[in-house]
Amino acid sequence: MTRWRRLIRHGFLTRRAVKRRFTPTVLDRIEAAVSAAEASHCGEIEVVIETDLHERAILSGQTARQRAIEVFSAARVWDTEANNGVLIYILFADRAVEIVADRGFNGLVTADQWARVCRQMEADFAQAAWEQGALAGVAGVAALIAAHFPEAGRAGNELPDRPTIL
Repeated sequence: MTRWRRLIRHGFLTRRAVKRRFTPTVLDRIEAAVSAAEASHCGEIEVVIETDLHERAILSGQTARQRAIEVFSAARVWDTEANNGVLIYILFADRAVEIVADRGFNGLVTADQWARVCRQMEADFAQAAWEQGALAGVAGVAALIAAHFPEAGRAGNELPDRPTIL
């Protein structure tokens, strides 16, 4: 897709469009899923849904991955005690999903494993199954975290469970 087509799509998308798909009820269910997932391991999951990118970001060619890394840093997902925070980033305008995991997962979870969770979420989103996709993403990430960071030694809830809409 060209930058100009992407710019137009991002420019016409409104926050209301996101809130129609991610209603307070859907956000409550995602929050409950994150809370339940975190009870099964000592990792931290944060979900961020961004409506669109600023026109400068689009014109400069910023990717969803690059933006996810910025959000990971700004939200301080990297600042957990065990370095086991995971960001599930949804760029709504592009229907793109990126997962950014802290350094505690280096050598434990492969990029392909994270990518499989992203692609499943994107497939659900393409079918307009927004809640299903988000819940499947939380479950997929939770399974990968639980395999390496079991509940023992949990430091407490270090990141918000409620999804953030940017």
